[in-house]
Amino acid sequence: MGQALSRRDILLALVETEGVGAAKIRDLRRQGLLEACVHFSPEEWILKFGLTPRQADAVRRNLTPSFVEERKRLYARMGVEWLTLEDEDYPELLRQLKTPPGVLYVQGRRELLHHPAYAIVGTRLPTAYGRQTARMLAERLSDVGITIVSGLARGIDACAHEGALRGPGSTIAVLGTPIGVIYPPQNAALYHRIAEQGLLVSPFPHGTAGHPGLFPARNAVIAGLARGTIVVEAAERSGALITADMAMEFDRELYAVPGMIGSPKSIGTNRLIKEKKATILTGPEDVMADLWLSEAGAERRRRMAEAARRMAAELKDEEHLIVELLREGPKTADELAELTGIPFGHLHALLLNLTVKRAIEQHPGSLYSIR
Repeated sequence: MGQALSRRDILLALVETEGVGAAKIRDLRRQGLLEACVHFSPEEWILKFGLTPRQADAVRRNLTPSFVEERKRLYARMGVEWLTLEDEDYPELLRQLKTPPGVLYVQGRRELLHHPAYAIVGTRLPTAYGRQTARMLAERLSDVGITIVSGLARGIDACAHEGALRGPGSTIAVLGTPIGVIYPPQNAALYHRIAEQGLLVSPFPHGTAGHPGLFPARNAVIAGLARGTIVVEAAERSGALITADMAMEFDRELYAVPGMIGSPKSIGTNRLIKEKKATILTGPEDVMADLWLSEAGAERRRRMAEAARRMAAELKDEEHLIVELLREGPKTADELAELTGIPFGHLHALLLNLTVKRAIEQHPGSLYSIR
């Protein structure tokens, strides 16, 4: 009966069993025992892998086709997909961790797992400065195709998700609960927006009981999915500093936004900078510059160049003229009207069209610039 299970089915059954965590799955795969474990006796699970008798009985029950098929049907009804370490499209950055999750449960735009991604994390009780900064950074990075990863918590996490949803990079919310369990409840509307426009990710199977011990595993996935982590505001003992520590452990970039001297919400971030654990972040350009120099940045430049060629082919002569003038620097609508001689009503329509095409960007005061 066990032979009917594929390697990914076995991983699903193991992850769905209490007591069989990422470390045990890593050991089974390294020792070449993933398929053989289907035939382990309860005693082998107890003696070789440290399971309790109850857990050993449970894993034996779960390593059966009937159990796996039942779980597959459940997730299909929920609209939840699952990826395992045996799948080619398992996120490569996450696969590099010492103990990556054996299974990721996902709902939404699965392709976001393969976009260049940065995490934005911070306190659950931010200042106005922290909220504005998180939204601005997330939106600006999303505008250039960077996917923003965060944990759907109150405060900085929620602001980062909201900002990222405004751009094509979108956002990944890594949950500290199974998919379908919304925590905190006040983020329910945001949860549903991300399910539709972004991606929900959880390393926890349906039915996992919530407890504080789940959040370090959630934080590891946040840091593991991202090329780098940005800490916006963090108090002296903020949970965001756990994610920062994990980013350093995983040898990923770590950035910290400087905060006001004396602000308790910025003690953690300022200390990261002072102790040279994090690079000071003064704007989204810092992240873009690092990404631009990387291999992913080279691919991004190629796509941007191709998009620019397509856009150039679509622009009309008058639109071309406006774009070329804005390449010299930002200009107001009045300045563009004077330089082009285009009647203001027609010019306004052209500017609106170029904004919709994302060729230009409008700023307060009827000021326009190249995106």
